[in-house]
Amino acid sequence: MDFDFDLLRELTETSGVPGYEDRVRNLVRREFEGVADSVHTDPMGNVVGTIEGSGDYEVAIAAHMDEIGFMVKHVTDEGFLEIDTLGGWDPDVLRAQRVTVHTPDEDLTGVIGSIPTHVQDDEEEFDIDDVAIDLGLPAEEVEERVSVGDLVSMEQTTVRVGDNVTGKALDDRVCLFAMLEAAKRLDDPDVTVHFCATVQEELGVRGAPAVSTDVDPDLAVALDVTVANDIPAVRKESEYVTELGEGAAIKLKDSSVVTTPKVHRRMRSVAEDRGIDHQMEVLPSGATDTSGFQNTHGAKPVGAISVPTRYLHTVTESVHHADVEATIDLLTAFLETETGDHDYSL
Repeated sequence: MDFDFDLLRELTETSGVPGYEDRVRNLVRREFEGVADSVHTDPMGNVVGTIEGSGDYEVAIAAHMDEIGFMVKHVTDEGFLEIDTLGGWDPDVLRAQRVTVHTPDEDLTGVIGSIPTHVQDDEEEFDIDDVAIDLGLPAEEVEERVSVGDLVSMEQTTVRVGDNVTGKALDDRVCLFAMLEAAKRLDDPDVTVHFCATVQEELGVRGAPAVSTDVDPDLAVALDVTVANDIPAVRKESEYVTELGEGAAIKLKDSSVVTTPKVHRRMRSVAEDRGIDHQMEVLPSGATDTSGFQNTHGAKPVGAISVPTRYLHTVTESVHHADVEATIDLLTAFLETETGDHDYSL
């Protein structure tokens, strides 16, 4: 793998649910040291690392730090934790999983229980309200150590599986990683580039509009994962959206944005000129930070680059190493060739 796998693993294994991205934010600020000319954090928690260019034109690059997770809403008399969601979950993927409960003082490992098949009702449906986290502690001790409002994230390691990397929170830490790697490669750009690590994307693209107003760029490019349905359960190739190993995905649309034609066409031209593997993305549903920049504080030209990902919003999200490399290469090349003179007008 032609990238820093240890950093990607650290980013993905570090917990940071929406609104509480502190640990990931610390990693981002660390990686910006010696790379960005300036770094600041806004009141929402967005981190912006700026590399100054020689001209007046400004570009924003965005990738979100938050991962889907939970918040404790009730501690039962028996010592089990009931939770509320922070982001979109399919309840079926939560059965029999390990979790980490984050209190102000400590992290506790827990498990989401599952009724054994021996006594299951085949007609019974499983819902988030059915989730009960078992900390393996007496009820009195749970009440002392855990409070309503404490946070819960999934517990999973990030590993190589063949040509793929799999783990939790690749949405969107793999794109956060790609953004940081591109920032490290960018040398003396013609334009000023603001690398924005955003918050609360999983709750409806909340951080990006705020940072877009503050930065007010001339052009914005967002990075996020996208659906790769190239799996046996999906029969029609037209429903794949993207395929693993076919390169970085240049977004044309999702349910929140139609990217600016001249921006995505230049991305494609750069990819072709540099021999970077790429594919075009038409995503039927799903929103990204791209929309947070397009019409906030005035209209902006926008583009987006996506990393094809299987099994989204699970603890086994999977990406192909070549697609990660292609995303870093394409973003770097796009920024290196941005002079501020390209016409993105309609």
